[in-house]
Amino acid sequence: MTNLLIHSMTEFWDIILGTLQAAGVRNIAEVGAEFGGTSQHLAAYTRVVGGSLTSIDPAPKQAFLDWVDQTPEVRHVALPSLEAIPTLSNIDAWVIDGDHNYYTVFNELRLVNELSQRDGRPLLALLHDVSWPAARRDMYYAPERIPAEYRHAYSMERGCTLGQSDLLPEGEGFRGEGQFGLALHEGGPRNGVLTAIEDFLEEARTGGQKLAYAHVPAVFGMGVLFDATAPWAEAVTDVVFPWHDNALLASLEQNRLRNYLKVIEWQDRERDRLSA
Repeated sequence: MTNLLIHSMTEFWDIILGTLQAAGVRNIAEVGAEFGGTSQHLAAYTRVVGGSLTSIDPAPKQAFLDWVDQTPEVRHVALPSLEAIPTLSNIDAWVIDGDHNYYTVFNELRLVNELSQRDGRPLLALLHDVSWPAARRDMYYAPERIPAEYRHAYSMERGCTLGQSDLLPEGEGFRGEGQFGLALHEGGPRNGVLTAIEDFLEEARTGGQKLAYAHVPAVFGMGVLFDATAPWAEAVTDVVFPWHDNALLASLEQNRLRNYLKVIEWQDRERDRLSA
């Protein structure tokens, strides 16, 4: 069943690779490694161009740690992103796929923007989970790291479904089963990854920055945020904007999500049958 439920940022690799090449990226920082699927692609790219990969994840899976042990050119920083990012320098591109909530993403973007300006690097960030379910609903892998005033009421066991703000009863819908929590409601201020991106863009533009954003509406969504004045901006635009808010992709994603949720429903039903 697992292969039916694609969810990884690696599904976007052709677009990511095209973006990195168009921007002449050498040094990459990755937030969120999990099993290391995307990390391996990024490491292969940096090896070819003579660059570097720094992967930030306080608690990756063992498969990633085993791979890093055999890949000395990859640096793993075992800290939360908001602690690790300020320690880095001279990063050409940021790949952000960590804790999918407003507070974390908004502050990650603030930090990487400050570092890019400090180091004279045009901002380039690729972010995952910018569409449903995390676009307008916070997801918490480590709720204790989120200040109380930014943390919505959440559940570690209840799940969500399309077209419904409130969570479903425990054990139903898309959920973390104790691995992550979901905000009890969808939408509203300071809730979700896409909301964080929009608020960051507004703040940056108010401060005089010219930034561009492309939204690829597939596999939980990928966003590409970049400096519109960069010497490579036109080349990156040529890569990403054919996918931006693509109506066909969005329709296919809605169909995929309905099927995704149906598979979860079937799995739950089978679990209940076996445990009866």
